Amino acid sequence: MKRVHIITPVKDSIDLTLETVRAVLASRWQIPVTYTIYNDFSTEENTRRLEEASRELGFELVHLRDITTHPSPNYLLVLQTAQKRAIEAEAGLLIVESDVIVRENTLQGLFDGALAHPDCGIAAAVTVDENGVVNYPYLYASNYPKEVCAVKKHCSFCCSLLSLNLLKAFDFHRLDPSKNWFDVTISHESLEQGFRNYLFMDLPVWHRPHGSRPWKQLKYTNPLKYYWLKFTKGLDKI
Repeated sequence: MKRVHIITPVKDSIDLTLETVRAVLASRWQIPVTYTIYNDFSTEENTRRLEEASRELGFELVHLRDITTHPSPNYLLVLQTAQKRAIEAEAGLLIVESDVIVRENTLQGLFDGALAHPDCGIAAAVTVDENGVVNYPYLYASNYPKEVCAVKKHCSFCCSLLSLNLLKAFDFHRLDPSKNWFDVTISHESLEQGFRNYLFMDLPVWHRPHGSRPWKQLKYTNPLKYYWLKFTKGLDKI
């Protein structure tokens, strides 16, 4: 890997998104980076705000409405598009979701950590709450030591670097288009391809779970309604 392509898929929740963007842009880098926001059919008002922020802050903005008529979520298209661009640029693909706040050293740390482990498929930052306590989706790692840990359980794409070697080994066009989210599948495929996935317990990021998809809060406040929506509306297919 010679550089990093950072992506953040977005659908509305613009205030949280812009906090994410500013934190990413404040990161300290020693390598070339490209930062792209993929706007997945946000409202006209929020699209306008993203366009203004793009001009002000200097990130690339891609409107998915310009390349597809498929309704949101379009995470699969984002991953396929970003994979192609990253391979062409010999870059790792670093996903930072729009409900995550990184620290200045997080992203360069993931890149350096991935290079230090030649067998790395995914380098993931552990997620914590505002008090620094490990939270969803890494509750399984609550008692892990504060170091780099090889993991067999899936890595979330809250803040994860997919190595160039993994991008070249597994074509995202093989992913199941009936699903909405692909972190579990790609984590497993990484292991199947002979890579190891690493969770960086020493590079925590602040995660506000489902901040970009508020309806998913029902999973905790009204689980019956959450699962009714999930199965009757076909939402949140993992």
